[in-house]
Formats: sequence, structure tokens, C-alpha cells
Amino acid sequence: MTRPPAAATIEGMHTTQTGYEHLLVEREGATARVTLNRPERRNALSMALMRELRGALEELGADREVRAIVIAGAGPGFSAGHDLGEMVGAEEGFVAELFDECTRLMQAIHRVPQPVIARVQGVATAAGCQLVATCDLAIAEEGARFATPGVRIGLFCSTPMVAVSRAIGRKRAMDMLLTGRMIDAATALDWGLVNQVVPAGELDAAVAALAARVSDSARATVAIGKEAFYAQIDLDEAGAYALTKDVMTANALAPDAQEGMSAFLDKRPPVWRP
Repeated sequence: MTRPPAAATIEGMHTTQTGYEHLLVEREGATARVTLNRPERRNALSMALMRELRGALEELGADREVRAIVIAGAGPGFSAGHDLGEMVGAEEGFVAELFDECTRLMQAIHRVPQPVIARVQGVATAAGCQLVATCDLAIAEEGARFATPGVRIGLFCSTPMVAVSRAIGRKRAMDMLLTGRMIDAATALDWGLVNQVVPAGELDAAVAALAARVSDSARATVAIGKEAFYAQIDLDEAGAYALTKDVMTANALAPDAQEGMSAFLDKRPPVWRP
């Protein structure tokens, strides 16, 4: 596919048009923003979109100049979840591959070394809510709403519940899953589904500030910490300590940690490796 040239866009972001059909990929400094670009379908996670998004994440994950990745949605909403039109009348093989691809996508978010931040406006439902819960961090505007409403149409949100239950706990997740009700942004913040809620006009600034903050540390250190977090989170206490003590030993001997500790003792700013 022919790749059109890079073009400047709003908010000072510089877009690299990489030939994706359902995504926009923008770069500003060390932050990459990947926008789900199917607003006419409420950014539904079709098979094609999920494959493109996973590919974009893997490409950005390998880019040493990218220090934070933002996932956003075009138009008034973040994502309404899976594209139901693909599943009606579909063969078993296609439906199985659809959920396999969704699983690969969610796991890719945890595997890329950079922090992944969800920028949420409007509605994030079903697999769209799963996407928010899977991201390492999430900021929502005050009007955002979240739901796992599959039970209302005969399709229980079984894969979304994996990420959602791990983010908000069992009872709250079962509330969302069994009732299908919407929760507002304030509730999502209280329950731990998102990290921060801001007025709609401040959403981009808040996301940019968080991306800048997580980009300020050594790239290798952040990657080590993110990988260890997801490796230990579902282990018992003994298993988690067995894993993380070895991770921390290796981390302490790494050049960036040696530089950071020396800089702290010398009362000077650290100089991280690229």
C-alpha cells in the first residue's frame, strides 16, 4: 500500500500516515497517539481495526524514540465495542478468530514496553470498556460513560470481564456485567477503572501532561517495571516476591539504575541512556 507523506494536524501533533485504514497515528515528541478512526461506527472494534491496532502497537513498541502511547477514539465516543454486524450470521471459525484477535490485542498492550494511556470521551462499552481497563493508565472527560451491556442482547461480556474485573474487583464487575448499566466517569474513577477525570476541554492537556510525566524516567527502567507488574499481579504473595526480588536485583545493577542512584547522591539530574 502506498504511504502518503506526513502531514501536520491540529493540536501540534504531527501525523505520520502509515497506510492504516482504520487508524490515525500521530507523533509529538516522545508521545505517539493512535486514534481509532471509525466514528461512523462508533469506533467499533472490527477484525480489521483490531489487527491494525495490534500492528501499530507492536511497531511503536519497537521504536526507542516513543516513550508513551495514547489510545484515543475519533468523534464523540471512544469505542462501542465489537462490530456486531460482523458476528450476525458468521461462521464459527470467524467468530473464534475474532475473539482470538481481541485477546492478542489486549495482551499486546501489556507487552509493549511503553506505558499505554487511554484517552476517553463519550461512551466506552463492551470491548471498548475492556480496552480502557486493559490500558496501563486512563484519563476520562467528565461526560464519559462506561458499560459492559452484552447481557442485554444475549451476548455476555465474557472477554471484557477479564480486564474489567481485574481493574475494579469482583462485586463491582458483576454489577456491570449482570445489569449492563452505564456508570458515569465519577463512578469509574471511584472504582478504579480510570485514573483521572477532567472537564472535556482539559482532556488533551491532562493526557499530554501524564504522557510527559511517564516519559521522564529511563526507558529501560519503565519497561522492566511494566513487565514485572503484569507478571506478578496475579501471583500469590510468595510467588510475587520470588519474581520481583530477582527483577529488582537485575534492575539495580543496570546502567540506568546506577546512574540514577549516583545522580541522586550527587544531587544532580540523571542522564538516561537513549
